[in-house]
Amino acid sequence: MQNLEESKIEDKIKKVDIKSLTLEELTEELGKYGEKAFRAKQMYEWMHVKLARNFDEMTNLSKALREQCAERYTYTSLEALQVQESAIDGTKKFLFELADGNVVESVWMRYKHGNSVCISSQVGCRMGCKFCASTLDGLERSLLPSEMLDQIYAITKLTGERVSNVVVMGIGEPMDNYDNLLKFIRILTDANGLNISQRNLTVSTCGIVPRMRQLAEEKLQITLALSLHATTDEKRRRLMPIANKYSIAELMDVCKYYFDNTGRRITFEYSLVGGVNDTDEDAAELSALAAPLCCHINLIPVNPIKERDFVQSETARIQAFKNKLEKNKINCTIRREMGRDIDGACGQLRRKNLKAEGTDNSPV
Repeated sequence: MQNLEESKIEDKIKKVDIKSLTLEELTEELGKYGEKAFRAKQMYEWMHVKLARNFDEMTNLSKALREQCAERYTYTSLEALQVQESAIDGTKKFLFELADGNVVESVWMRYKHGNSVCISSQVGCRMGCKFCASTLDGLERSLLPSEMLDQIYAITKLTGERVSNVVVMGIGEPMDNYDNLLKFIRILTDANGLNISQRNLTVSTCGIVPRMRQLAEEKLQITLALSLHATTDEKRRRLMPIANKYSIAELMDVCKYYFDNTGRRITFEYSLVGGVNDTDEDAAELSALAAPLCCHINLIPVNPIKERDFVQSETARIQAFKNKLEKNKINCTIRREMGRDIDGACGQLRRKNLKAEGTDNSPV
């Protein structure tokens, strides 16, 4: 016989996640209960423009409708368990608790051109990149569109400042959560919602080639950032297990396909690891890969994590690497380091929380 707790869990699973619905889907959903289209528009505005944290805040909807919605639907509203603020540059790192007790990280950064938020797309990650703390505990699950959106919404409410740029580059591999990622993009950039320009949205990937090709065919105007990090298949396999499945030649081919379909320049993310991928030879090989493509190279001084023995390249070596690329007429920048004093690397704050809770399952 089913116990009460199991019944509650099943009931929650059956409920529609209302903040993950597009305006068209929401209109159809409320229409099932006789509600007019303008009610859906009002509710959508409360969720995605006014950033209401619950149904009770939707004051131009009747109390009866709000109560019915609370009964029928789940309403994602993330709770900030912890907020760290950098004494160096004011960057804020948020640890958010999800409804099932899992936690994810998000980062808020202030730039001259506006505020940027870096969000997570999964709880953990299964890609296994050797320099990343996000992957040390494996993948727990993917995030729903609402859980991706509400990282931005919650940070907007907590900081009291508008977000103008979004980067999907936190915990998780976005292309491993492809369908939810696409819906997240549609809602985030919808003119009826927060209306962030697609051109102000960057999505990273470690290089899942079929999904990159599929994304190209969507013809979105987002920026696609490929985590390259090496110039040969052999070296890339040492850093990134995904390289065992897709070669650099395949990656360059799909990057060209992406540009041809969207007209959007690709970004190559290249983490400089001391003594591993930062030689003049690496710079020459990277130049050769980049030259035929319309791309930008983002050089990243690797953020050391104690579980790995990788170290950051010396400042002089980083500058020499950049100079070599520029001499070869390759467009590149060195990423400004943000939040170095607040567990800056992806996954570090979450891992600290898991250890505190005694649920860290990574190998010693």
